Amino acid sequence: MALLPLGRRFEAARLPARLVLAAVDTYDPPEITERLTRFLNGPAFFDGRAMGGTFDILMRTHRTGHVWKYQDIAPRLGVGNYLGVPRMDRTKPPGAHWVVPPRFPGDLCEPATVEALIGFGLSITQEAEL
Repeated sequence: MALLPLGRRFEAARLPARLVLAAVDTYDPPEITERLTRFLNGPAFFDGRAMGGTFDILMRTHRTGHVWKYQDIAPRLGVGNYLGVPRMDRTKPPGAHWVVPPRFPGDLCEPATVEALIGFGLSITQEAEL
């Protein structure tokens, strides 16, 4: 794992696995990869060591004044935070691994796309609770 400083070149959003799995509507690893690749158009990795598993999604830094709507559910990690990322060749478990590896230097998700994924996942999980 490499420890990368966040906030200047990119940020990350840490999404609970249950939220992402609800949004992609599958537990099948190849399907998860395919659906996240199409939806996010950028890199994400899974780490199952804490909190029931999390998907860390690398994204462009936010515009000044933009408020991240889901800080309590899926925190945006920026300036002052560091992120441990898996080696580029780690694309399968065990341990932290890329579900959608970066395709090129500077490959990042758009924050609005990540927010849309979170919103969709929340709508599915809230509907299931009714």
